[in-house]
Amino acid sequence: MIFFNRLVTLFDNIGWKIIYLFSTYIMYIKMWMIGIRFKKGVGFYGLMKFKKAANATIEIGTKCKFRSKPTSNLIGINKPCIISALTTKANLQIGDNCGFSGTVIGCFCNIKIGKNVRCGANTLITDSDWHLDDIRAGKPCPVIIENNVWLGVNVMVLKGVTIGENTIIGAGSVVVQDIPPNVVAAGNPCKIIKSINI
Repeated sequence: MIFFNRLVTLFDNIGWKIIYLFSTYIMYIKMWMIGIRFKKGVGFYGLMKFKKAANATIEIGTKCKFRSKPTSNLIGINKPCIISALTTKANLQIGDNCGFSGTVIGCFCNIKIGKNVRCGANTLITDSDWHLDDIRAGKPCPVIIENNVWLGVNVMVLKGVTIGENTIIGAGSVVVQDIPPNVVAAGNPCKIIKSINI
C-alpha cells in the first residue's frame, strides 16, 4: 500500500511540474505581449487571465506564484486567477514572493501588495465598486496590503483599505476598513480578534 501511495505521489508531482512549465511559458509570452513587467521566478500552475488598459501599469515581483488549476491548492479553487488594470491610470504593484490561488485583483486606480503576501483560495482584492458609469458607485480608492499579510480562503478586500504587516485575515472575511499590523481579524465586516506578538 505504501509503495502504491508513493507511486501515485510521484506521478502527481511529475504531472504538476509539466503543468507548471507549460503554463509558465505560455503566461510569460502573454505578459510580454501586453506589457506586464515581471521579475525572475514568477510561476503559474494553470493558465490565468490578464487584462490591461493602455498606459496602465502591472508589476509583479520575483518568485510570485499563481495557482489557477482547481486542485493546485487542495482547499479548492473555483476560478482561475484574474488580474485586471482597467483604466489608463491604473497602477498595480505586487511585491516579491507572493502567492495567489484563484485570486481576482481588479485595479482601477492603485493597488499595492507588499512582499510575502499569501492570498488564499478564491480571494478578491479591488479598489473600486466597478460599474463606474452607475451614479450609485463611488470613486475608486487605493488599496494597500503590507508585507507578510495572510488572507484566508474567500476573503474580500474592498476599496480604500490598508492592511498592516504581519496581519492575518480569517476565512470568509469582508475587509471594508483599515486593519492595523500584527493582528488577527475576521468577520463581515472584518474586525480585530486578537493581537499577534512578533
